Amino acid sequence: MSEVGAEQRLFVGGEWVEPDGGRYAVVDPATEETIGWAPEASRDQVLAACAAAREAFGPWSRTAPEERAAILGRAAEVIGSRFAPYAELAQAETGATTGTARAMQVGVGMARFRRYARVEPAEWAIPPQINEAGPMGKAGVMGALAIRQPVGVVTCITSYNNPWANPAGKIAPALAMGNTVVVKPAPQDPLSVYRMAEALEAAGVPPGVVNVVSGQSVAVGEAAVESADVDMVSFTGSTAVGQRIGEVCGRAMKRQLMELGGKGAAVVFDDADIGSAVAGIGTTFSFYSGQICTAPTRVLAQRGVYDRLVEQLAGYAGRLKIGDPRDPATVVGPVISSAHRERVESYVELGRKEGAVVVTGGERPASCDRGFFVAPTLLADCTNDMRVAREEIFGPVVVVVPFDEEDEGVALANDSEYGLIDYVWSGDVARAFRVARRLRAGGVGVNTVGRNMEAPFGGFKKSGVGRDVGSYALHAYGEVQAIVWPG
Repeated sequence: MSEVGAEQRLFVGGEWVEPDGGRYAVVDPATEETIGWAPEASRDQVLAACAAAREAFGPWSRTAPEERAAILGRAAEVIGSRFAPYAELAQAETGATTGTARAMQVGVGMARFRRYARVEPAEWAIPPQINEAGPMGKAGVMGALAIRQPVGVVTCITSYNNPWANPAGKIAPALAMGNTVVVKPAPQDPLSVYRMAEALEAAGVPPGVVNVVSGQSVAVGEAAVESADVDMVSFTGSTAVGQRIGEVCGRAMKRQLMELGGKGAAVVFDDADIGSAVAGIGTTFSFYSGQICTAPTRVLAQRGVYDRLVEQLAGYAGRLKIGDPRDPATVVGPVISSAHRERVESYVELGRKEGAVVVTGGERPASCDRGFFVAPTLLADCTNDMRVAREEIFGPVVVVVPFDEEDEGVALANDSEYGLIDYVWSGDVARAFRVARRLRAGGVGVNTVGRNMEAPFGGFKKSGVGRDVGSYALHAYGEVQAIVWPG
């Protein structure tokens, strides 16, 4: 197993391969120190990975589902046996707090391999149909069977905010369905994905079934999308990049699964449990330091509760400990890079210019002399037409917009090009569910920011295409075939 600081190789066709493009530094966002060297693949090496996946597809797709599941189960066991070093590496790459790195990164990644080690039926009967006529006259009773088949070779392009849960959520169901994969991890933290490949290799995955190629150049991702050997692209990232990938996939009729940006609205009514709302919305400040597309970053507060909510959110943000993510008391770690910190800071300054009031935060924490830290920031007195209320900031920044009546709150929530996950807080459960059904979002949390990990996940509008998680991921990485016969 590679150690932190080692020179990583690519994983292509079951072999660990020297990169044609050399290596680049992977930096700890909390210390600004180099913690490893990631390989830079050439276009030819990416295409070779896609070709290896194509060659492996036939045998792998014909492997018994039970055998594929057993490999996924063994991979989960390998991850569990190496849990501590894997979590340390994930923390070093992402700047996540210890709790997040262990539970939400490596822990969730391991759980996803375990989840898809459970074999589910891939076929189901369709009720017989009595046909009055057919192409050869009366056809009589027709039976039918629907069968879930693998798509083929899947390119998985993953996000930097969770280098374990996000790739595992693509790789595990894709493999369970009989697909082969080419994984292109985010350039900021690819080393953890190579550890995942090591675990799968140790679990007995055949050569070519899993391939990992990384690089800072956009040409790496482009080759992995454009390759004629690729049948499907599963992407998590920005809407802008997703649109470019979608154009390529559309021309070649490749299947797509897109989990893109979000600007989650949290609609807080006068009768809400303010403590619950503050704790839920406050996760934007701490969880991945706001670098998560599902965060409730756009708070719509009814007038009767607006002042209290702003005051309590400001107090909550001000109490959060910022600093070394390895300190057990730390709640807010750094953002991923210096460039991203500057992007977040530019949005806060833009908010000021647009007329928002910076209630708390808005500056670099004085206690942090190194690392890419941003203080939890609350922008109040916002309007829904401000850019800070419309664009995804992807940092520990929350904007608050007031509203009067229920219909106005719903209209404001839906006045967004995004629609991933919204939230409703109300003491009136009937109203909360009524409002939830009116929100144009792929998911809605009612009085919670929690998730059910079997519920379908995906977005409306520019937040994505398709659904995954649980059994829905097996559909996402499958094609449905119908077989019909005379009864």
